[in-house]
Order: sequence, then C-alpha cells, then structure tokens
Amino acid sequence: MTDKNTFSDFEREAMKERAGELRKTKNTEADVLDKISEMPADEAKIAIEIHQLVKKIAPELKPKTWYSMPAYANDNGKVVLFFQPATKFKARYSTLGFNDTASLDEGAFWPTAFAIKEITPAVRQQLSVLIGKSIQK
Repeated sequence: MTDKNTFSDFEREAMKERAGELRKTKNTEADVLDKISEMPADEAKIAIEIHQLVKKIAPELKPKTWYSMPAYANDNGKVVLFFQPATKFKARYSTLGFNDTASLDEGAFWPTAFAIKEITPAVRQQLSVLIGKSIQK
C-alpha cells in the first residue's frame, strides 16, 4: 500500500486528471484549446504558438491532453511532445518536453525538455526544428 504522503499534491492532481482523460472516449483539439484557455496569458501565448507550429510542421500529430497538459500524439496514441506550463507545478519556467517516441537522438546524450520563458523569432525557429525532428523516422 502506498503512503499518501509519497506523492505531492500536484502529482496527485495530475494523476486524477490523467485518469479522467483515460475515461473519456475522445480527447480532442478542443480539449487542448480549453486547457490553454485556462492558463495565465503569458503561458497561453506560448502554448498556442506551440500548438500552431505543431499543426503546421507536424499535422500528423493529434492534439490531446496528457496529465492535463497540451500534448501531441502519433497515430498509435503515444505522446511525442507536450507543453508543461510553469504554474502547473509552481516552477520557474514552462517547458516543452519530448517523450521517447520523438526522434531527437544525438549520439549517447541529448536533451528531451526545453525551458521556455517567451516566444521570440529565434525561439520559434528552434521550436520549428525540434518539432520537425521529433517526427522523423
């Protein structure tokens, strides 16, 4: 039996949200946009920019929520990338994360999460490259 204090309040809430997502018969782009609309304006601006880039660069990825975060999955339903807003875990910055289904491999060591504080033209370009690379086979 697991001790109730093993998980933080944030982790327990994320698990409850994920269980609710799994019970839904559909998890759609509308759900992602709803989650983005609940974010503070600065995080929502980043999330919507990522959403638009994914739709443009990797339209084969399907938007869905994952642990109550905007995420994008392949045809098998496996999440390739996700946006974690800073406020979700009271972190210093938001992150764009990539799961092992993403093709970011570079030798024996590579990053799978990137801190984002704002979208600039340079950041937009880097995001575009990462999103494109994440779907390469």
